[in-house]
Amino acid sequence: MIFRGSFVLRLSLALTVWGGMTCGGVIWGATEGAQAQGAFPYGQELRMDADPMKGSKKVPILDIADNGLAEIELWCDAVKARLVVAGDTVTVLTGERAARTCPPERAQADAAMIAALEQATHWRMVGDALVLSGGPAELRFRKQGN
Repeated sequence: MIFRGSFVLRLSLALTVWGGMTCGGVIWGATEGAQAQGAFPYGQELRMDADPMKGSKKVPILDIADNGLAEIELWCDAVKARLVVAGDTVTVLTGERAARTCPPERAQADAAMIAALEQATHWRMVGDALVLSGGPAELRFRKQGN
C-alpha cells in the first residue's frame, strides 16, 4: 500500500512538471491538481509590494487566471506565463515579452524580475500577500482591494 501511494504521488508530480512544458512559444500545462490546493490565489490580480520606479507610477502586476495562466505587467514591459503549483512549490514558466520600448533602467529591472520569477521555487500566503521565494529575491504580491 505504501509503495502504491508513493508511486501515485511521484507520477502526479511528474505529470504536473511535464504538463508545464512549452511548445512553439505557447505555454501548456496541467492545473487541475494545482487548483485543488485552494490557498493559492487563482483568479486574483496581485500588485507587487514595491514603490514605483523614479519617474513612473507603474508597479508590477501579477494577474493569475483560474487555470494558472498569468499576465504579468512588469516595470515597463509585459509577459504571459503559466504558474504550476504542487503543494508549496511553484514553477513559473514565462513566454515571450510584449517587446515594448523601455528606458534602459526599466528594461534591466524587467529582466531581473523575469529571472527572479523563473527561479522561484516556493510560495506561501502571508496575510493577503503571495510570497514567492527560492530565487535571487523574495517577491511579495498583495491582493488588489477595491
